[in-house]
Amino acid sequence: MAIDWYMDFVDLRYEPARNELKALFYCEPAEGISREEAAGRVASESSTGTWTTLYSLPKRMKDLQATVYEIEGNYARIAYPLDLWERGNAAQLQSGIAGNIFGMKALRNLRLIDVSFPREYLDGFKGPHFGMEGIRKMMRVSGRPLTGAVPKPKVGFNAREHAEVGYETWMGGFDFVKDDENLTSQTFNRFEDRVTEMTRLRDKAEQETGEVKSAYLNITADIATMQERARMLAEHNWNFAMIDVVVAGTSAVQTMRDYCSDLGLAIHAHRAMHAAFSRNRKHGITMQFLAKLMRLIGVSQIHTGTAVGKLTGSKREVALLANVLRDRKVKAVPHILVEQDWGTIRSAFPVSSGGLHPGLVPDVLDIYGKELVLLVSGGIHGHPKGTRAGAIATMQAVEAWSDGMSLDEKAKSSPELGLALEKWGYYRPK
Repeated sequence: MAIDWYMDFVDLRYEPARNELKALFYCEPAEGISREEAAGRVASESSTGTWTTLYSLPKRMKDLQATVYEIEGNYARIAYPLDLWERGNAAQLQSGIAGNIFGMKALRNLRLIDVSFPREYLDGFKGPHFGMEGIRKMMRVSGRPLTGAVPKPKVGFNAREHAEVGYETWMGGFDFVKDDENLTSQTFNRFEDRVTEMTRLRDKAEQETGEVKSAYLNITADIATMQERARMLAEHNWNFAMIDVVVAGTSAVQTMRDYCSDLGLAIHAHRAMHAAFSRNRKHGITMQFLAKLMRLIGVSQIHTGTAVGKLTGSKREVALLANVLRDRKVKAVPHILVEQDWGTIRSAFPVSSGGLHPGLVPDVLDIYGKELVLLVSGGIHGHPKGTRAGAIATMQAVEAWSDGMSLDEKAKSSPELGLALEKWGYYRPK
């Protein structure tokens, strides 16, 4: 009598149904386990299986089990029947395709690379409330990247000091000032004080420039506190709230998506902690799946890296992340992306940040184009003439790229950019 039934979940002749979810895994078996059995164990544990054959099963179980339908080296594709999943529940999705499977002893390494969602599954989610076009309309910015900066050091300023750095950032031409991931409401900079001071200087900057100015103020906390902070932002006429989406969790983000939408707030998503599970090339969950998941549950912007700054990620990876967030139809890329038709789900902005300065702006824009949020923080505050001059230098670098000019040529008539290049040149932080 058979003890286990893992191979029952493998059928390399199987053709996935149109309404099935299709997942791509990197699946590296432990010693003594075949690739087929390893993949079958993943399909079993993430759907209707268990470690041993059972005495009896209802007939419906066969229709609910996942099926490994393709194996290429250590890459396996698994089809999941739609009825396995509760509509609109991103947490339940992760509990299945990214749950117990990562702890199985039969696998040396396992990495969830990407998942293709059918239209019937997408219909359970609302996606971003605004989309890229809505954000541009909100900010009255077209034809160039949206720009922003974090006051640096990332924590330590009191509320007034924080706002004063923000004011200089806005006056240098930037659209946004951003809290960093670990600033919420500490004793030295209470959230309510920061909102008050930022509002005062935002209004001043808008009056003096005639431009819309905004901020990504970090509301991350328990849901009740996040809702209280979101209401405070709306009462002070802000149009964004920032959430550390990985640490907050998808359920909290889904709840806050609707709550913020009702208040007219878009969500800026910081991806803090993602590298704990996305950095290992053989194990964990990829950033492209995380980006896809966050677009699905409704953030309007999420960080995706720079390829040329201080964080990991190649140019190709960064460009593909941008496609996942911006395109309506995402083309498959072998071993990296599966195809995705987003249907009516709106787009989201990729956010490029981490170790940037004016000398690197053209490199980033060559990768992303103009449809992004460009965050240059230390690279404006460290300018020899201060934050405002650093922001001006960055805007001059954006202009140079848009006009097809080299930065050295642009610097001849742009003293702020010239000083930035004297300090940093084209240095890439490590």
